[in-house]
Amino acid sequence: MTADLLARADDLRTERTPFVLATVVRAQRPTSAKAGDRAIVLSDGTIEGFVGGACAESTVRTEGMRLFRTGESTLLRITPEPDPPQPADEGLVVVGNPCLSGGTLEIFLEPVLPSVLVYVFGVAPIARALVTVGEAVGYDMRPGTDPAAPIPPDAAAVVVASHGRDEEGVLADALRAGVPYVGLVASHTRGSGVLAALDLPDELRERVRTPAGLDLGARTPTEVALSILAEVVQTRAARPAGEPEQVPAPALLPMLAIAETAIDPVCGMSVAAVPASLHLEHAGHTWYFCGAGCRQAFADDPGRYGG
Repeated sequence: MTADLLARADDLRTERTPFVLATVVRAQRPTSAKAGDRAIVLSDGTIEGFVGGACAESTVRTEGMRLFRTGESTLLRITPEPDPPQPADEGLVVVGNPCLSGGTLEIFLEPVLPSVLVYVFGVAPIARALVTVGEAVGYDMRPGTDPAAPIPPDAAAVVVASHGRDEEGVLADALRAGVPYVGLVASHTRGSGVLAALDLPDELRERVRTPAGLDLGARTPTEVALSILAEVVQTRAARPAGEPEQVPAPALLPMLAIAETAIDPVCGMSVAAVPASLHLEHAGHTWYFCGAGCRQAFADDPGRYGG
């Protein structure tokens, strides 16, 4: 990976921007790519870097965007064979791309998705323990003490552990934001009182977990923190089918929506129907293409290809 691409990947991680890292692991001549070439695929289909010519890039875009939803790494084999058989090997996808100039490419696609973000409001011992235990799990723990601070837009969980200070406002903000897990550290009695004071519909108030955490018999702040994180894990395990394991919240899902695909009218390839793909407007319709050659062939004689 070039230094610039490495720096770009680091920036995207810091910004919690999802991307797919594509690395050429095998290149059979003739091909313009070589082993070690790399590129970044963004959620809008933009590709930065180099993993081959326009035809190979189109396939990498289409397959890479699919991984934003699955969250699973894949070895992509691109071959000039028009209809190659699919192998039984798990994690290997073979795509026939007759537009390749020749040779076969094998490209490892690795989705890099934001880690689970948990916002912890308060400075009580349980709040501090939550941050410590959550960081050990690998979560992105965000402590906060300002009740007016906005809830992080991609928070997977908000836990209020402020011992009665500014609880209602933070809970209401988290519920309105659609955070999947909202927990309040309080006794049954006090928790019920806090929920009753929330000026929200019943269906929202009922989403608050209080006392927060699974009933593990926890006693110490660290044990309580463990029980809360266990409940967060349990909640995430019940996420909707198709939502990637690493992506935490509904706020990210529009960004990671599965791209529609279109068929290149010239060669029959499946192409991601996004602005980053080669396309052409004709007769009130947007046509997508795997490469410049197919687009030019269509532009020269649209009627031949159904345009």
